[in-house]
Amino acid sequence: MQRDLIGYADRPPRADWPGGARVAVNFVLNYEEGSEYSILEGDGRVEIGLAEAAGGRVPVGERDLAFETMYEFGSRVGFWRVMRLFAERRLPMTIFGCAMALERNPHAVEAIVAAGHDICSHGWRWVEHFRLSEAEERDHIQRAVESIARIAGERPAGWYCRYGPSTNTRRLLVEEGGFLYDSDAYNDELPYWVTVSGRDHLVVPYTMDTNDAKFTMPAGFANGDAFFTYLRDAFDQLYEEGADTPRMMSIGLHPRIVGRPGRARGLARFLDHVIGHDRTWVCRRLDLARHWIGRHPPAGA
Repeated sequence: MQRDLIGYADRPPRADWPGGARVAVNFVLNYEEGSEYSILEGDGRVEIGLAEAAGGRVPVGERDLAFETMYEFGSRVGFWRVMRLFAERRLPMTIFGCAMALERNPHAVEAIVAAGHDICSHGWRWVEHFRLSEAEERDHIQRAVESIARIAGERPAGWYCRYGPSTNTRRLLVEEGGFLYDSDAYNDELPYWVTVSGRDHLVVPYTMDTNDAKFTMPAGFANGDAFFTYLRDAFDQLYEEGADTPRMMSIGLHPRIVGRPGRARGLARFLDHVIGHDRTWVCRRLDLARHWIGRHPPAGA
């Protein structure tokens, strides 16, 4: 993989979002609960990331029951709270779903499918792919595709690793076939094409700044108001620029984080703020990919 430090620069393509929208907004709900590192899964370690407390207090090799239940809140309560917020406003979103986690909550899968949200594969489990061998990673990709196709009735069209793909990931996705895009990049506000093993492949970049994960970081969001304010300012800036250069905005969410009541209020306020701007396209990630493929196919296509 070669680095591209230039991108579109000062000549981005005209996005031509539906309805002349200034901003394409995609909300992503990361569904990971039940697929994280766990003693029960034979991992020899406990997942201590993106949760309510600092981990590492339980002796190595032992279960951390407190952390396990912090994750369970996401699938038991937080997921349903976020689903209600979007249903009340009739807004679509994308689920970055870990296949193992989805398999363990069939009712959640039924709700996702019934609501019309798309599922982008977030891997077989919520593990770092850069730690996997090439053979292990290929197996995880294949298992994730098979699992999501079976339980959701449709194979995933997109892919997103837990932070940090390996240098093999994108090539393995292209070799697997069937993926319209991946989101393993944070370097742009528009989709773009790359060449992988001689084939054109679409990248729909994701984000870490407009992301509720920052609630769990020392210098991150302190409360729902801070989350709302940052999301609002990012949206307003893009909406203003969109009069000349329409772009896209991704918002990353997690059931166990933004699904907590005090944070959900900030999310609800932002949803209402977005709805109040008529030249906005709130869409699924699959819709973004299909639009770009149709309006901005790769050179020579």
